[in-house]
Amino acid sequence: MEIERADGRTPHQLRPLGCSRSSLNRAHGSATWSQGDTKVIAAVYGPKAGTKKNENPEKASIEVIWKPKTGQTGKPEREYEMILKRTLQSICILTINPNTTTSVILQVVNDDGALLPCAINAACLALVDAGIPLKHLAVSICCCLTEAGEVILDPTKLEEQTMKAFVYLVFPNSISSALPQGSLDTNDEPMEHGIITSVTHGVMSVENYFRCLERGRAATAKLSNFLRNRLQSAPQLPG
Repeated sequence: MEIERADGRTPHQLRPLGCSRSSLNRAHGSATWSQGDTKVIAAVYGPKAGTKKNENPEKASIEVIWKPKTGQTGKPEREYEMILKRTLQSICILTINPNTTTSVILQVVNDDGALLPCAINAACLALVDAGIPLKHLAVSICCCLTEAGEVILDPTKLEEQTMKAFVYLVFPNSISSALPQGSLDTNDEPMEHGIITSVTHGVMSVENYFRCLERGRAATAKLSNFLRNRLQSAPQLPG
């Protein structure tokens, strides 16, 4: 039975995608990413000299700051910061600029569902814009499970509120041809079948989790193609 969605999409159809680079003048790198009416701006500052708190003679540090659209930062925002930090640490080459800190600031412009994946996509594009050395790029998506056990992708805020469970997934994506020379470590083994981050909310069976994983991985091909086209059409960063 085909699921009817309020915006007319099929269960596995993504909302319209949008992005831009270098949208903030004072940041070392920045990007805006939107999926439907969900929109996030990411800014990257650094690498800069590490503080005593972040001192590490062998590795660089990543700092993530989440700024909600309104109000104060609470528990959900701190959880987002932790997930983003771990995700970005896993894709950045931290041995190139040891004892430095790179700050990534996420500003929520509008939240209409799948906010964290949208922020992850914005942050990854901002890192590219800043010329931060990466092992590989990453693309993120949200997969939801309805009460009837059906999987839907890229939910709106209203859809999220009616779901039995949902999972945020982050997959690696190696598209070195679209990146500025030297910004991607091509010596690393390709990770076409890997997964970087998985965060589940609610209860779902192992079988349903793997269904979400399969659907999410298939859908990220569209995200990857979109990202590749935008990187190739944008001006290359100076070396």
